[in-house]
Amino acid sequence: MPQQPLITHDAIILGLLLVLLALIFQTARLPHKGWQRFYNWVPALLLCYIFPGAMNSLGIISGEQSSLYTVASQYLLPAALVLLTSTADLRSILRLGNKALLVFLAGTFGIIIGGPLALALVSSVSPEFHRQAVDQQLWKGLVTISGSWIGGSSSQIALKEIYGCSEALFVIILVVDAVVSNTWTACLIYGAAYSDRIDNFLKADNASIEEVKQRILNYREERDKPADLTDLSTILAVGFGGAAVAHLLASVLTNAFSPHADWMRAHGLEPFLSNFLWVVISATSLGVGLSFTRIRKLEKLGTTDISTLFIYFLIMTIGMRLDLSNISGNWGLFAVAIVWMLIHVVVMFAAARLLKAPYFFVAVGSQANIGGVATAPAVASVFHPALAPVGVLLAVLSHVLGTYGGIACAWLMQLVR
Repeated sequence: MPQQPLITHDAIILGLLLVLLALIFQTARLPHKGWQRFYNWVPALLLCYIFPGAMNSLGIISGEQSSLYTVASQYLLPAALVLLTSTADLRSILRLGNKALLVFLAGTFGIIIGGPLALALVSSVSPEFHRQAVDQQLWKGLVTISGSWIGGSSSQIALKEIYGCSEALFVIILVVDAVVSNTWTACLIYGAAYSDRIDNFLKADNASIEEVKQRILNYREERDKPADLTDLSTILAVGFGGAAVAHLLASVLTNAFSPHADWMRAHGLEPFLSNFLWVVISATSLGVGLSFTRIRKLEKLGTTDISTLFIYFLIMTIGMRLDLSNISGNWGLFAVAIVWMLIHVVVMFAAARLLKAPYFFVAVGSQANIGGVATAPAVASVFHPALAPVGVLLAVLSHVLGTYGGIACAWLMQLVR
């Protein structure tokens, strides 16, 4: 019989998690160099997972007995996906120019194919890792990296839930993700100092950067205004109303496919029998559709902040289910992630050389995929402050593509035996 945790009331656990989340956000914004250095190597996302996991492991709370995870995954995640994708300014993204978009998409393609290729390569070199990968179904954890490297935290969490990655595996994946992606970000920033040499190697036409810079300088930069009661109610209506529609569509689609379940399992299409998969796809597609309407203007009222808060709280409820005493390292996963990143890099540089695109498009396109909205503008601003919105726009596009790209990567990974 499991031991009774110290805190069992969900209202108390909810308050505790939100206070902890606020402390993480506050310390992450402190200007002190020690805190900044700490969060450069230990992302806030990882802390949101580890701290609740530690409380669960110590018997302070119990993720298994709490219903907060069910509420967050079924209600908050679909609402966050609708809100995040509904604010994508796809028209402005398309106006960035062919080179910027093609190099960015090459990076996305490199991530989709890179994961399965890296898994196959490391498995062929290490029979021991291959046995472990098969026995423990490590692809379920690795595929969440594709979500993180294309669409960010929301896509990563969605793919975790779709394919059933265990909490013990997921926390290792988060560490692998953080180490490899942060190291590559440092390389991109370092490379900016040698952009002229890299551009010579790529035979790049730098005039394209000036064209993009002028488009961005002409791009509207309205000041965000505080949301009032009507604005907040509208944001919540869009998010949770969209989530309701997504659940309805998912139920209809799941029922439609259920008579063909045996055939779909025989042909490797079992994930499409998952109701949660269709919730995620429906929420994402609905948000993309709404981005072409006036709903997109809700971004100026803090829609992204609200949806991000939903995602981080979901991460904390997932962390509640983790038992840190059962975690062990796995260097094979690091090897897969490193090879995976190298494939992404090679594909991007090959595309840039073929298109004669400058290193700026490689750096920002890669970081928009790997780092997302948080770091892509920072990398872009290293080249010129006026170019920071390029990182924002491409990172927003990565949010739209994240779930779809992750599902494609998962399908390919399942083919690796």
